[in-house]
Amino acid sequence: MEQVATAAAPAALGPYSQAIKAGGFLFASGQVPINPASGDLAAADVDSQARQVFANLQQVLAAAGCGFADVVKTTVFLTDLANFATVNAIYAEYFVQPYPARSCVQIAALPKGSLLEVELIAKIPEA
Repeated sequence: MEQVATAAAPAALGPYSQAIKAGGFLFASGQVPINPASGDLAAADVDSQARQVFANLQQVLAAAGCGFADVVKTTVFLTDLANFATVNAIYAEYFVQPYPARSCVQIAALPKGSLLEVELIAKIPEA
């Protein structure tokens, strides 16, 4: 296993890694919409929060030598499924066919009052 960390994405909020490389894959921990420069939550609206989450994930992927095209599985956690269409539209800006497998679930709450969190698994490109 190899830890992946970048200052371009928020530091872990607990005893876990931003991502781990193992067995040819990258396992990225869930990202919430924290601005890495300020440490504050992005804006209060789901559009801004979703864009910050994907910006954070993009930085974690880049630190591992990956991009969104390498992602094979995502899990999206929403505190309100009423936000599904908005998040789905933003999600579609980052992924192209063949789309990664995905799960999306509503949960009661997220750290710092976030409206969403996204985790992913990517195949590490061969050098």
